[in-house]
Amino acid sequence: MLNFELYNPVNYIFGQGQIQKLSELVPQNAKVLLAYGGGSLFKNGIYEQVTTALKGFEIVEFGGIEPNPRYETLMKAVEIIREQKIDFILAVGGGSVIDGVKFISAAVLFEGDTADILRKRILFKDLSQVIPFGTVLTLPATGSEMNSGAVVTIEATHEKLTLGGSALFPKFSVVDPTVIQSLPKRQLQNGVVDAFTHVMEQYLTYKHDAILQDRLAESILQTLVEIGPSVVENPTDYKLASNFVWCATMALNGLIQKGVPSDWATHMIGHELTALYEIDHARTLAIIGPNLYTVMFDTKKDKLAQYGQRVWQLEGSTDEIARQAIQKTVDFFHTMGMKTKISENTDNYQDTANFIVDRFEERGWKALGEKQNITLEKVREIVEMSY
Repeated sequence: MLNFELYNPVNYIFGQGQIQKLSELVPQNAKVLLAYGGGSLFKNGIYEQVTTALKGFEIVEFGGIEPNPRYETLMKAVEIIREQKIDFILAVGGGSVIDGVKFISAAVLFEGDTADILRKRILFKDLSQVIPFGTVLTLPATGSEMNSGAVVTIEATHEKLTLGGSALFPKFSVVDPTVIQSLPKRQLQNGVVDAFTHVMEQYLTYKHDAILQDRLAESILQTLVEIGPSVVENPTDYKLASNFVWCATMALNGLIQKGVPSDWATHMIGHELTALYEIDHARTLAIIGPNLYTVMFDTKKDKLAQYGQRVWQLEGSTDEIARQAIQKTVDFFHTMGMKTKISENTDNYQDTANFIVDRFEERGWKALGEKQNITLEKVREIVEMSY
């Protein structure tokens, strides 16, 4: 196994009716910015649960954080916190709202151009330089409720960029699986595929000796394959809902990544598709992932074969199982409602590969992947294969 440090200070509160504990979790006498996205939390009763639990606290509301949160929108919240001297943030939403709040937390006390937080991928490690925050999860998918990373879009330049650091873990996250009952089918489909691909990015690399890590990753993949289609159709089934929500958290809370190589090229390329065409994040992963596995087949085939044997129970030679495993993955994505070609999701995509390669060159990204062998020409090939 590779050397690693495991640090995760999030107080994770899971189960039905746990939102009522907010009054104990939010620091007493805190002035709270209540941050959320659209209007769904008003329709599903979560807003009422949260505000009831926080009765007696001084609350300032900030709504309208978009899917793929915009830097320009988040900076409005930063100014509110500065002006009103707010000292705690509560994110109520899915990964986009939580990611947005992580940026807000980092930006309030940041000296200099706040866009540099994203463009220079600054890591925040000093707790005194961020505003503390907690979360109430309403859409499982990203694991942002139990990690310190975030992705934010700069609208002006159509860039989707990352930030993070050990100071950007939530103080707590309240996770009630019953919240998924009111979610649209599309969002549930996205959540399953997002979690599945998070695991694949940390698992589908090359064979190594971290035996337990592989088994943990495979167990999440197997569970998502087993329950994914059913939870989309039956989100009121608590057994399905609770296992789905926990899978999404476990997929990206840092545990399965420790001691192993990881890839993340599918995400880096997928982010560009979202920034360019507003394709849902999970759907960009379903588009890029299988084509990346195909282009990088020679270096990934041993792990693809292991994945095919253990997750899909395939038999045959290494090459046969590896290729079948890619097709099984595509079939699963189709079952989950994904359209796995760029052309099925947007028009005028013909120059996409050149645009992405040029952008990566501008950022100085010459190679991606666990072996840094996904060159820009490989990126071009993967994107073109995805048309």
